[in-house]
Amino acid sequence: MRAFTGFAAAMILVYASLAAADPPAKPDLERGKQIASSVCVACHAADGNSVVPANPVLAGQHAEYIAAQLAAFKSGARPSPIMQGMAAGLAPEDMLNVGAWFEAQKQTPRFAHDKALAQRGEQIWRGGVPATNVPACAGCHGATGLGIPSQYPRLAGQFADLSVGWLKAFATGQRPNPVMSQVAAKLSENDMKAVAEYISGLR
Repeated sequence: MRAFTGFAAAMILVYASLAAADPPAKPDLERGKQIASSVCVACHAADGNSVVPANPVLAGQHAEYIAAQLAAFKSGARPSPIMQGMAAGLAPEDMLNVGAWFEAQKQTPRFAHDKALAQRGEQIWRGGVPATNVPACAGCHGATGLGIPSQYPRLAGQFADLSVGWLKAFATGQRPNPVMSQVAAKLSENDMKAVAEYISGLR
């Protein structure tokens, strides 16, 4: 009984210390803008609306996701010689600052170009591929592709070719991810293209 009482008292102290801890500082959007305008602008544009299909659109992306990817690039956990160099000089707080800046920007609307392919992609997005046990993409990334902050990225409006490249990287293990590797490995290349085409027109 005494041991339990001591444990309970310890837990009360832990919770009290957590409650008394300072809340995390709000991101500095002005600092984020400075970083975006000097470090990110050449590839992603200052507002995150990349015009180059090889470079992802960051406008509207979740700040926590951007910060996590920058940290992975910096550590080498997500290999990319270019992005590792870009992230090398960023402290964790600046990763959140630039992430918050991009999240606050409005994404330029994009459109799917192949209607038939996009229709097939919509079927996969909403219902998966039952024959191969592929789950619906909407289950994690949302019906409109907006994702879930800090868990699943926003995909709506991304370039189709880039999305196909990501899916292939997941499928081959080039970009390890326990969830996406299993999903992508079960998709045919045509289904990857269909999903990517549908994603490009989501908003």
